[in-house]
Amino acid sequence: MKKFPRGLPLSTLTASTCLLAALLTTGCGPSAETPPPTKAGAVKIGFLVKQPDEPWFQLEWKFAEKAAQAMPFSLVKIGATDGEKALTAIDNLAAGGAQGLVICTPDTKLGPAIVAKAKAAKLKLISVDDRFVGADGQPMTGVHYLGISARKIGESVGQTLASEMKRRGWTAADTALCAITFDELATAKERTDGASTVLTAAGLPKERIFRAPMRTADIPGAFDAANNLLTQQPNVKHWLVCGSNDNAVLGAVRALEGRGVAVENAVAIGINGTDCIVELEKTKATSFYGSMLLSAKEHGYKTSEMLYRWIKDGVEPPLETRTIGTLITRENFRQVLKEQGVRD
Repeated sequence: MKKFPRGLPLSTLTASTCLLAALLTTGCGPSAETPPPTKAGAVKIGFLVKQPDEPWFQLEWKFAEKAAQAMPFSLVKIGATDGEKALTAIDNLAAGGAQGLVICTPDTKLGPAIVAKAKAAKLKLISVDDRFVGADGQPMTGVHYLGISARKIGESVGQTLASEMKRRGWTAADTALCAITFDELATAKERTDGASTVLTAAGLPKERIFRAPMRTADIPGAFDAANNLLTQQPNVKHWLVCGSNDNAVLGAVRALEGRGVAVENAVAIGINGTDCIVELEKTKATSFYGSMLLSAKEHGYKTSEMLYRWIKDGVEPPLETRTIGTLITRENFRQVLKEQGVRD
């Protein structure tokens, strides 16, 4: 892994150095520049995400902003798509007088470096979505974390697929699972493993469970992975599809369509619920049946609130907080999204 230079101690940063750091971080996303100093007694929090253009992270920011208005505190939104930008952003936050940071890191292996920078700058730290990984390859359980119960959500996907398989009268002999995988990310692996385990328990033979690894964690990467699998398994009549998120499953759905697989011969369940809205809104249904909607409100609002209380009142949050998902389909997604505050 590329090693990034460590930032200078806060005491050595001159005004001109701060200005230079701000100029060097252009392109990191909204408010990535050095924030103005915090007024005495005021709370300033940074909220850094790895993919600022993705709907999920935009929703996290939306709910973080609501928390900032309610508490209140000053919120600095930062989009950092690589490790160097993330580490530089931490320096800039510290220079601007921030007292805390919520972060979904662009690289979980940067955990030790992020923790070291935050500690040196006396920033309270909460990781969200993707858990830090230490030098030993294990999760950094000593860092405050809010994330989904990945295994349980994956199991919910598997249960829904099993129910649909039974409802449609499909047999194990002519049905198979296409699991779009990205095992490099622990939470992604937990999701697809959970779905596969439940389907095996429901009677789908292990030899009918096919893993299609993505080279890149996006729709094109999922499309290529599924396309390769479909080439290798041309005789499967009915396909069940799962993946680590909506985009992984959408890529597989597009591959199935390209192969001429009829909508009624495939059922796909995503995870996130925010990247599939356009798919569910289509006039003509596709094989994308639904998604496990995750709570962007919990991930954006609750992390910000916990960090604020920790800074202002000294109330330290639990080291680990987990959230679960809610199934949305073409029939209920509008109502559920409204109830969750995703849509007005």
